[in-house]
Amino acid sequence: MSATTIGTGLARTAGALFLVSAITFAVAATVLSATFDWPDILRQPADVVLPAFTGGGSALVWTWFATAWTYGLLAVPILLLPAALGRSHDPALRVATWAGAASVVLALIGFLRWVFVVPALAGSYATGDASTRAAVDAAWTAQHQFGGALLGEHLGQLLVIAWSVTLSVIILRTRTLPRWLGATGLVAGALYLTNQGDILATAVPGFPVWDLAGLIGSTAWGLWVATLGATLLLRPPHRPPPARQDRDLARRTQTRPSGTNGAVPEASTR
Repeated sequence: MSATTIGTGLARTAGALFLVSAITFAVAATVLSATFDWPDILRQPADVVLPAFTGGGSALVWTWFATAWTYGLLAVPILLLPAALGRSHDPALRVATWAGAASVVLALIGFLRWVFVVPALAGSYATGDASTRAAVDAAWTAQHQFGGALLGEHLGQLLVIAWSVTLSVIILRTRTLPRWLGATGLVAGALYLTNQGDILATAVPGFPVWDLAGLIGSTAWGLWVATLGATLLLRPPHRPPPARQDRDLARRTQTRPSGTNGAVPEASTR
């Protein structure tokens, strides 16, 4: 099996996984939005969030579980992409790839705390007295700001934006994929970045917030990921020549010694 065939197979696998992750996450997030008013409810106090969480029952917990792991699937195609594009040697893409994979792990922490941490807090809040509820309120705020705002939203989003912007610049420079995909990736990344205002406002009161940033930014970025997946499926990337061919080409273009007229001197038999 040739390297080109393997590369095309990797590209299609990565493309399918990007597409599946984007679509299934969109479905899970839509259900979460309809049943739990996500993401708007994230900025509400404990006395609003925890009773609403308890009212959602086990179905809401499983919805959070599905939302987490449909997004978590994104780590696999991110890690496959350098080899699929034939650019495993590219240091910028290597760094961006690990940043992208790390961002998925951080987002998973943010999502999965709703499965493993919040249910216990919600249960204690529902059955506790005033002092218990005050303690739960403090615990809720601490884990919400650390696991949600800091890890999942701030660091998770910044790292995945860095991955997508770096990939977009590489696409524009190398044309390994259509240039319009690189251009739209930069736009999607810039829009998604505006959501940081809402996150920073949870720690810095009065920080400027664009109310539509989260909806527009995350939607644009999600559509770009789905488009990236579809492009990899339908159009094999332009792969650079193998390293050995690069070395041979470099040798041929080097200045040859004078007096040989481009011919390789014969070895002396004397």
